[in-house]
Amino acid sequence: MPDFRTLDDLPNDLAGKRVLVRVDLNVPMQDGAVSDATRLQAALPTVLELSDRGAIVLLLSHFGRPKGQVRPDMSTALLVKPLTDLTGRSVRFVEDCQGEHATRAISTMTPGAIAVLENTRFHAGEEKNDPALSQGIAALGDYYVNDAFSAAHRAHSSTEGVAHLLPSFAGRAMEAELKALQAALGSPERPVAAVVGGAKVSTKLAVLLHLVGKVDHLIIGGGMANTFLAARGVNVGKSLCEHELTGQADAILDAADKANCTVHLPYDVVVAKEFAVNPPSLRTVNVHEVAEDEMILDVGPSAVEALGDALKTCRTLVWNGPLGAFETPPFDTATVALARIAAALTTDGSLVSVAGGGDTVAALNHAGVAGDFTFVSTAGGAFLEWMEGRDLPGVSALLQQKG
Repeated sequence: MPDFRTLDDLPNDLAGKRVLVRVDLNVPMQDGAVSDATRLQAALPTVLELSDRGAIVLLLSHFGRPKGQVRPDMSTALLVKPLTDLTGRSVRFVEDCQGEHATRAISTMTPGAIAVLENTRFHAGEEKNDPALSQGIAALGDYYVNDAFSAAHRAHSSTEGVAHLLPSFAGRAMEAELKALQAALGSPERPVAAVVGGAKVSTKLAVLLHLVGKVDHLIIGGGMANTFLAARGVNVGKSLCEHELTGQADAILDAADKANCTVHLPYDVVVAKEFAVNPPSLRTVNVHEVAEDEMILDVGPSAVEALGDALKTCRTLVWNGPLGAFETPPFDTATVALARIAAALTTDGSLVSVAGGGDTVAALNHAGVAGDFTFVSTAGGAFLEWMEGRDLPGVSALLQQKG
């Protein structure tokens, strides 16, 4: 297990200690209200625990992409009421995340109080990891807690810079995420399977190359599977396919062979002449029977059954991306079916299942099984970069604080 400090390593009595907590409050808004509070809810365990232990809890976050400009429509002040409602406690707003005004405002706070500091990205130095801004933010706190894995792939002042200036710790959400990821690919129980779907191979080349050396079974779905089928000489008709990347697909298949990783591509598929809900031209065919005017839009039932059998031999599963165009019925069938098999195996205790990425979370929710997976990450870019085997600056900074 990676060696990082958690809230358990902080003094139990934090009365009056100022704790800067990097959370991800970048939630979607509609008509002035939060339309999905998942990220706010994820922050609650850390925020409430620190408050209960007497800390002055100072929440740091970006909100939108103001690019160094002060934008009232992107002020974290908009999140004070939603956070007050969720925590059941008074949450105040501090109009900056560094400087004299913030220092004065925080000096009036009492033990257990919670405040949201202004959008870190109102400062141009945030995304540049400007040392001066990092020092200005750090001056407000006694301790730093990073609870925003979804922003950990960014080397920004509030995610990486401050961590080197204060005693730093992982929050409860970050702790759970890192433990789940370690169980999935760091030191997993074998055999290990990975499901990688999505529209384009080009967005996940690095992921696939990394995974073939890490997993025993690599299941490729979505539009990217068409590129691999084309690399194997299959005519995919007018399916979404990056024909210019068939060489890279071949290289991934060769690397998998050398690593003794079994790559699973669909051998029966669901096709149609038009991309629409329940199109009249819908049919299920062998991959070698796709007509020139047809598109592959989902994995077929025989292939799904075989994939389910493969999962039953595995102890660990990592999932990123749907198998088909799941937003449009009936092309959600394969994703839903395999997700339910994985969920059942997880519930039975035979499989550790970790999933992440926006489309993946949506697909698992659509299948009604997100709650049955061992861990579902709401992080998008950070989860993908972790699957690529890249160092995440926000995590690395915590590891360097060990001991």
